[in-house]
Amino acid sequence: MSHPARPLRVVPAARAPGPTPADGAAVLDEIGAFVSRFNAFPDEHCVPTLALWYAHTHAAEHFYVTPRLILSSAEPGSGKTRVLEVAQYLVHAPEMTISASTAALFRMVNAAPITILFDEVDAIFNPKNGGNYEDLRAMLNAGYKRSATIARCVGDAKAMNVQRFKVYAPVALAGIAGHMPDTITTRAITIHMRRRAPNEHVEPFKTRRIETEAEPLRDKLAAWVASVADSLDDAEPDMPEGVTDRSAEIWEPLIALADAAGGHWPDTARAACAHFVANNDPHKGSLGIRLLADLREVFTQRQADRLPTAAILEALYANEEAPWGDLYGKPLDARRLAKELDRYGVKPTVYKAEGKPTRGYLATGETGLADAWKRYLPADPGSTA
Repeated sequence: MSHPARPLRVVPAARAPGPTPADGAAVLDEIGAFVSRFNAFPDEHCVPTLALWYAHTHAAEHFYVTPRLILSSAEPGSGKTRVLEVAQYLVHAPEMTISASTAALFRMVNAAPITILFDEVDAIFNPKNGGNYEDLRAMLNAGYKRSATIARCVGDAKAMNVQRFKVYAPVALAGIAGHMPDTITTRAITIHMRRRAPNEHVEPFKTRRIETEAEPLRDKLAAWVASVADSLDDAEPDMPEGVTDRSAEIWEPLIALADAAGGHWPDTARAACAHFVANNDPHKGSLGIRLLADLREVFTQRQADRLPTAAILEALYANEEAPWGDLYGKPLDARRLAKELDRYGVKPTVYKAEGKPTRGYLATGETGLADAWKRYLPADPGSTA
């Protein structure tokens, strides 16, 4: 007896698992581990900062600012170029250069989003070289903000038109310390590199192998950043205590990415921020800031609220680490002191000391030093301010 054939039972094929969201913390950890193989860094905050800076180049259009990255050192051979060489395989659309003209950079940035990796920039900004770098400096300053453009006349004399060039682009600059304009350093995260000690070892840099190994890392980094990019537009991450104004503006993109990555990265990023910003040496910066900081130290040490000009100059000369005893070939004098301080609203005054009229400076008062200390220097509980 035959039986009717049973209908075939179609078993649905196992559904392939959908794509899982990228693990941002793991991706950044991989980038950090890769970067660590080729450089010996001065402290543990450098590698996380670099990893986050590389990540932000893949989402620069989602941020209002792109912090400049400065790699400086006291001497050549300190690993600055190597950092850029590694970076070119991890950042978005790298443009590695040494002496590109400002006009060329204008056009490259205007044409498409790129990341500029500028080596040996001290050769351009060193005033001893006599070069005219104002256009480049203006571009680097303006291009820090997304809305920035620089207007230039293009064409010939018969058909001259004004063209507004977009100049917003991530920029890393490497050079010997001391030659970077203050207007750039105040828009930057600066890593001070140093030569490797005999007991510090790194892997040799083999271009073909490095490129092969870096490509999947860069793709993974770009994919993760793209997956969180929309959340970055309105990100307002909390900053470490004491990080405000421009310093907060500089670090906001990196900390926003760290928060998106999760894991240890939110804490790691804020620790790096505190290291590079909140604990920054107030003596670094412009000559005027250095002068204000040294004057606050003088007034604090003497527990004074007023000092004669002669006593101030004598104390400044005694500081062997300061430039005041040999400022551009001659000691700082009363006239130059008054000129430098006038920019901050501080003026000399005549007061009575031991019954005699004495010309000097006050810590308090409308034209005293305290207001300038409060506005331009980090808080110092020991100050007379």
